[in-house]
Amino acid sequence: MRRLVLLLSAVVAVDTMFYTALAPLLPHFASRYGLTKGEAGALSAAYAVGVLAASVPGGLAASRFGAKWAVLVGVALTAAASLGFGLAGSGWALGAARLAQGIGSAFSWAGALAWLVGSAQPGRRGALIGTAMGAAVFGALLGPALGALATLVGVRPAFVAVSGLGLALCLLLAGTPGARAEPQPLSALRRVDAPLLAAIWLVILPALLFGVLTVLVPLDLHDLGWSGAAIGGLFFATAALETAWNPLLGHLSDTRGRLFLLRFALLGSIAVSLALAWADTSVLLAALVVVAGLTYGTFYTPGMALISDRAEHAGIAQGLAFGVMNLGWAMGAAVGPAAGGALAQASGDVVPYLLLAGICLATLAYSQPRLRLRSA
Repeated sequence: MRRLVLLLSAVVAVDTMFYTALAPLLPHFASRYGLTKGEAGALSAAYAVGVLAASVPGGLAASRFGAKWAVLVGVALTAAASLGFGLAGSGWALGAARLAQGIGSAFSWAGALAWLVGSAQPGRRGALIGTAMGAAVFGALLGPALGALATLVGVRPAFVAVSGLGLALCLLLAGTPGARAEPQPLSALRRVDAPLLAAIWLVILPALLFGVLTVLVPLDLHDLGWSGAAIGGLFFATAALETAWNPLLGHLSDTRGRLFLLRFALLGSIAVSLALAWADTSVLLAALVVVAGLTYGTFYTPGMALISDRAEHAGIAQGLAFGVMNLGWAMGAAVGPAAGGALAQASGDVVPYLLLAGICLATLAYSQPRLRLRSA
């Protein structure tokens, strides 16, 4: 079991590493291929488009053919996307590689989470998901470093070499016994009930919260005199704390219950969002970013475990449930930055943060009566 957890943690870490590697390279690609801001934004958004397109197919594949094969397809596409980045000769080729990365991510995440849950011992589901989420955040930390390295040694050698890591993971996955398949048609989603929808929403919500935070805070800190390096260092430190925080969350969700942590996340997110609305000094804003990283990030591990619990209760295959979860996350990740930025542009930062606090408050009131089932 330990080997499987390490292997699947490596899968999600590599996936998020490739995802976040684009940020430091975007100016390079914009200059080399003459991309406008809109085109650069479209290049970045191609990942979310890929996840949206492949979320349900990835979940169906994990259900029908087994989680192992969904992960294999996802990792292979991610490796191909890395190779595409290295060999791309145009903005269109880069966009295709980014799209393939999103498709691969949808397959990898649905398969990896279903595989972990299917192999979990009783009472260990949350701990395993927490370990995987910690690995994912760690991969997100490595991504900008990979992008920075590529600016020094060259995009082609860096990404062609890293694609070899994906190939190595494919070979290791191929030799690992897979979890039992749970073939189900798409019509099985008719069994989705209110508690499962509420659980899925509790994974969409942090995507919205982080989407607004990562757009508004860097702009505000820049206006307050922070350099790009200092802003990057703040988010790096916050993510490092999240890496250590998620395994602990997994253990607590197994021992104290999913709802205990989700209430903490909702109450903490309301308080942090209200504080962010009126933070007017760089020191206070930086401190709130760290607290927000922990409170907003608390949703994911118990939320995913709760989705697994509720899907099992409703008779829905784990892979299919996590595929739908991917779809919801991608929608939240796309809507959060765009809506938060537009609202801030029109009416200032206070409005989007107050709206986030209100959404969290409404979620607290709506979800609690519908999530009474405590799953270990």
